[in-house]
Amino acid sequence: MVTQTLALVSLVVREYDEAIDFYVGRLGFTLVEDRPVPEQHKRWVVVAPPGGGGAQLLLARASTPEQAARVGSQTGGRVFLFLHTDDFDRDHRRYRERGVTFVRGPDEQPHGTVAVFADLYGNLWDLIQPRPARGG
Repeated sequence: MVTQTLALVSLVVREYDEAIDFYVGRLGFTLVEDRPVPEQHKRWVVVAPPGGGGAQLLLARASTPEQAARVGSQTGGRVFLFLHTDDFDRDHRRYRERGVTFVRGPDEQPHGTVAVFADLYGNLWDLIQPRPARGG
């Protein structure tokens, strides 16, 4: 039997500290790791949403002009990441109070309550409170 887990998603950012300020300060993520990688002139910066489930984000500073051009548009304007919550109203209100920009919703969808927000670079995220699974 094969067991696999998606552990990290790399998110190209302009600067480490401004990205940490957004993800930890505004979204309430946990700073899991922040250590220098001197031989590459980089830092290894990992953040994770509260609750400890699912993949974590590796905040990867753009180091080439090609990478810098992708900051904020890693998926060409499509929703990039999907953040599940156990309390949509709490998190939607908290994010708005902290200056997070919502570009759509909230809306009731068959899969749950959802709103789309932009991170500090313009990448789009779904904030979703999934509907409970139906018994069968």
